[in-house]
Amino acid sequence: MRFSVTIALILVLSAVGLTYEIAAGRVLAPFFGTSLVTWTTVIATVLGGFSLGSALGGVVAERPRAVAFRDIRSALVATAVLMAVSPTLLGLLHAWGARGTGGMILSVVLVFFPASVCVTLPSPLLAKLAMEARPGREGSSLGFLLAAGSVGAIFGAILAGFVTLPLIGSTATFAACGAVALLCLPFVRGGQPGTPAVTIAAAGFVAFAGLAGSPACQYESGLSCLHVVRQGPEVRLVSDGTMQAAERVTPGEADDGTGLVLSYTGWLWARMDRDLGPEASVLFVGGGGYTLPTELLASRPKAQAVAVEIDPMVTKVVRLHMPGAADMIARAGYDASEGEGADGRLGIVHADGRVYLNETDQRFDAAVMDAFSSGSVPAHLVTRETFARLREIADGPVYVNLLDTPDGPLARGVHAILREFYPHIEAVQGRVTAGGRTNILFAASLAPLEPLESLPDGYGPTQISDARAFTDDRGWVGHR
Repeated sequence: MRFSVTIALILVLSAVGLTYEIAAGRVLAPFFGTSLVTWTTVIATVLGGFSLGSALGGVVAERPRAVAFRDIRSALVATAVLMAVSPTLLGLLHAWGARGTGGMILSVVLVFFPASVCVTLPSPLLAKLAMEARPGREGSSLGFLLAAGSVGAIFGAILAGFVTLPLIGSTATFAACGAVALLCLPFVRGGQPGTPAVTIAAAGFVAFAGLAGSPACQYESGLSCLHVVRQGPEVRLVSDGTMQAAERVTPGEADDGTGLVLSYTGWLWARMDRDLGPEASVLFVGGGGYTLPTELLASRPKAQAVAVEIDPMVTKVVRLHMPGAADMIARAGYDASEGEGADGRLGIVHADGRVYLNETDQRFDAAVMDAFSSGSVPAHLVTRETFARLREIADGPVYVNLLDTPDGPLARGVHAILREFYPHIEAVQGRVTAGGRTNILFAASLAPLEPLESLPDGYGPTQISDARAFTDDRGWVGHR
């Protein structure tokens, strides 16, 4: 085998392996969420597969050349099939009852470990062939091989994150990985002939998986896996398996607001309605379904809002499926990243919330922190540094929505931060779910907070224990 061919194959297979790894973390989100725990499990499992594949590939490379080539071709066919079937296997395991951290770890190992072994198995033989192709230049040959592996990994990560996952989705990305593995077969010549029928069957299966396989997400971007669910008079927005927003739709009737459905939005709005004046300017970090900004602007014709939503796909889905918020965006929305709107009252910024806080010079009367990544708050949005910056640009109250266990570590850490900047804090929590978590809501203010006349059904005051405040250096680690 020519040296250039071995380098090209190493580069391509490394790219396939990293694309597969990134796609694995993405496809987990609808079933188990996305967090430090899920990504750690995926990375450890795939790297473990790569390690075992290299070890087994070393044994294969020492076999007679004819047998070694046959085994390598078999590994490439197995890689294609296992990668293409990965999202289906994951869905089956979830349907069979895989839940919680244990179920997630078991699913990741069973689904993603075998393909990770197979995709790496050809590498030692390719390395051996590269050495043989340039006698006396083994050192530089090895250096080029290592560089090709690294470049391929970099290319695969970029390809998954910036191209395939946002454009064609995770299911098609897995099938594409399998197809590329099969395309390597013609370059692995020699040795005992393989079975053409097996290769043809594998190619047909990969094509079927890519074209006919059910997408993991109704709407998918590099940041979100979104589903829209209609239940009676309600439309709900679900992101990475967690319901992010909902509004009530009454056919045939015009409604200037959104018809708030979720209890936590009911409390936040009741608190805002009591605390804010008729011309309030409010920053919303986390656009979601845009229900709270819509309610604010519908009830206060002179109010202003800026909603910071990291994923443009979320805004697109809201425009398509949530009529109340979509109508408000159409009537009052403008691109706030280009400056203040001449006529619009709802500024929309597609950016990370922390980046916007660091860069904006606009001031607000209040702020709502309601950003989520899957079922948890991004760690960099719940640090002392974040709220210190928020205190600089928001003159009035700050409202925070969290998902945590009662008096859990996230709630305690955020409460400790708020106590450093605000003398008056109110905390409530809703009903605890079967998973043991609930919405924990904070209102923090420099001025005393007037009590609400009533609370949403299932909500009541809660006590939060003392804890260490999160910082950028020692922050929230997240959970599913």
